[in-house]
Amino acid sequence: MKLVIHGKNIEITDAIREYVHQKIEKAVNHFQNITNEVDVHLSVARNPRINPKQAAEVTIYANGSVIRAEESSENLYASIDLVADKISRQLRKYKERRQDKKTQPVSETIVPAPVVADLIGDRTPELPEEVVRTKYFSMPPMTLTEALEQLQLVGHDFYMFRNAETGEINVIYERNHGGYGVIQPRNNNGHTNGKNGKTAHNVVMPEKSHR
Repeated sequence: MKLVIHGKNIEITDAIREYVHQKIEKAVNHFQNITNEVDVHLSVARNPRINPKQAAEVTIYANGSVIRAEESSENLYASIDLVADKISRQLRKYKERRQDKKTQPVSETIVPAPVVADLIGDRTPELPEEVVRTKYFSMPPMTLTEALEQLQLVGHDFYMFRNAETGEINVIYERNHGGYGVIQPRNNNGHTNGKNGKTAHNVVMPEKSHR
């Protein structure tokens, strides 16, 4: 298993490196057969308005899936402890889902929702003053069901993926009132690309009742 440690606004000392190895290797010990690479990002916020200031983020690449966890506190070692516990729980869920798939097929109920013409409304779009971090990920084609599973694994409220039916980049996200939605690109003719050339819609995917 490959473990890589990065730091931002912090020196990765031998003591920190040893502590990360000890905690993260223990967290993934029972899942090494599905774990290919572990990426650990440690950071300290320089902005005094940001509290807590010390963050630990772990990203695990497991058989084509990405599993992510992030925790922060006033103490870097405490953040490492918290993120190690969280990533262990995420890995356990991932392994259980893989086993569930082998025992019985899981079907998703997809309910069409109208395409929103204007996602911004009367709000003024605001961009960050500077790009603070850039990430690159491979995007193999996947179904909505697979994208939903990835969203639940990475711990974000949205997930960008390449739709296997259309070949286009979509975004699946958690809706404020429950369920999930999908953002699809709009063509010049006002339609989105759907299977067999039909108009596609944003969709709401209710959470699975057995999870």
